[in-house]
Amino acid sequence: MQTSRRKFIRNSGLVLAGAALAGNRRFPLIAGTELTGIQLYSVRVDMQKDALGTLKQVAAMGYKNVEHANYSDRKFYKYSATEFKKVLDDLGMKMPSGHTVLGKQHWDPATKEFTDAWKWTIEDAATVGQQFVISPFLDPTLRSTYDDLKRTMDIFNKSGELCQKSGMKFGYHNHDFEFSQKLNDQTVYDIMLSSTDPKLVMQQLDIGNLYNGGAKAIDIVKKWPGRFESMHVKDEIAAPVPKDNPTPGNSHEKYESTVLGKGIVDVKEVVDLGRKSGGTIHFIIEQEAYQGQAPLDAIKEDLAIMKKWGYQ
Repeated sequence: MQTSRRKFIRNSGLVLAGAALAGNRRFPLIAGTELTGIQLYSVRVDMQKDALGTLKQVAAMGYKNVEHANYSDRKFYKYSATEFKKVLDDLGMKMPSGHTVLGKQHWDPATKEFTDAWKWTIEDAATVGQQFVISPFLDPTLRSTYDDLKRTMDIFNKSGELCQKSGMKFGYHNHDFEFSQKLNDQTVYDIMLSSTDPKLVMQQLDIGNLYNGGAKAIDIVKKWPGRFESMHVKDEIAAPVPKDNPTPGNSHEKYESTVLGKGIVDVKEVVDLGRKSGGTIHFIIEQEAYQGQAPLDAIKEDLAIMKKWGYQ
């Protein structure tokens, strides 16, 4: 059974260290151009084995934009920011967004300042040409109470201010707990969106993940129009019960992703609404489970479907 994205994020330690901030930078400008891309977690095993060879195959499929899910020791898939940008440039590709968890280790409550590790994260994101710096998880200790979550959202807004200085925007990517967990009779997600400044903090709505939290993407886009500058375009099917753990429980998610158009999510309706009233300009394909299909074959099929729907 495939490792879930949430478990991957929880279990992966981010070792962020490096030299002092560079003086001269090329800052990307946040543009309103619509684009379609691929979250490289979709081909995580291939990227781990041969990042360059995998990127060449992804580019040959017609993908022009990628989103990373691997940043540690100030490197993207073992490349420095400058090196990785050159790799992408040589393939005719860009990386307008990426995932790096903003955690407790990145904020010093005594000085009320970000640590060097987070400053380096922003620095490297700018160097590689990102528009959005997206945190894809929120540690339970940062959302255990309503006040904890509100304090964390203050830090999110401050991260947005920091990113803004580099011509970028900070963002958040949901899983499922944001819709199933409530604090003060409000869902975590509603608190997050009502407590962050949309000019500083964008939302990347994963339209598949939230099904495990009992929500539907179409309802969320209607409830919060204009708030989703990016979407993870994902379809879902019922997940098989693990043979080694046949009793449903917290360790078993009810749904897993599949090729677009083959599951229960009305994907085209959601992305069309995102384009019309959700404020969405980035449509990032992600598939985490494959039902026996090779991941590279799956994402090739996903892109063909998106193009058929009018997303290039």
